[in-house]
Amino acid sequence: MSECAGKSQLYRPRYLGFGLGLRPQHYADILNGEPDVDWFEVISENYMVPGGRPLRMLEQIRARYPIVMHGVSLSIASTSPLDRDYLQNLHDLAERFEPEFVSDHLCWTGVHGVNLHDLLPVPYTREALDHVCSRVAQVQDALRRPLALENVSSYLEFAHSEMNEWDFLAELTRRTGCWLVLDVNNVFVSAFNHGWDARRFIDAIPRDRVVQFHLAGHEHMTTHIIDTHDALVPPEVWDLYAHAVDRFGAVSTIIERDDHIPPLADMVAELSIARRVASERIPVLAKVS
Repeated sequence: MSECAGKSQLYRPRYLGFGLGLRPQHYADILNGEPDVDWFEVISENYMVPGGRPLRMLEQIRARYPIVMHGVSLSIASTSPLDRDYLQNLHDLAERFEPEFVSDHLCWTGVHGVNLHDLLPVPYTREALDHVCSRVAQVQDALRRPLALENVSSYLEFAHSEMNEWDFLAELTRRTGCWLVLDVNNVFVSAFNHGWDARRFIDAIPRDRVVQFHLAGHEHMTTHIIDTHDALVPPEVWDLYAHAVDRFGAVSTIIERDDHIPPLADMVAELSIARRVASERIPVLAKVS
């Protein structure tokens, strides 16, 4: 299969250091202090509003910090047509706030106008690959900015898949020029749930395509793991992060927390672990930090 038409020649996003997912609970502490955070990732949909406090806060934070826009509703793998109104709103938000890049998930979130509010897995078939490649090209052309896609956690696999997830991702980025957000926790969760080797996944991803690491916590249910993003990063995910740093080098890293959100100081303290782990493997980062 040939490469997708419209493959974007997009610049590689710069290295940003160590950041956090921006949450409203932390607005005041961020603006009233100088937390040891290099950048913030914002949930795009939270700021697709005509006005109000979220946009005012983001304007002030953006004046001090780089940001990345991270979406949950692009539904890049859906069989429904791309939502052009959503794409226009995403484009306009990016024009206003100038993120380093825009990202979303390799998944589908709905079909026939119904949003299921979940990040649902994709069958790893050649047909699905062609379909997603075509849509990535359309999105990158519409945004005129780098697009990065994140691996999601999953709890089932499709019997008719023709390849594994990491080969699907590698071919997707080769054919479209999109970047990858490697969610290290999601790799760990899916590996446990499906019985494959998490390090094999990481080792199969092209070294030059990963522009961001995500770190988060999960809930271990003994027979399976649920990706909750509501707890501390566990030791086994830190170990996998160390392996990812060994493979990919200095990659912009954030810690995400979507529920049970602690004070900002606690999040910054946890972020310092990421700095230490990366600095132990890339000594120059210790000087930067």
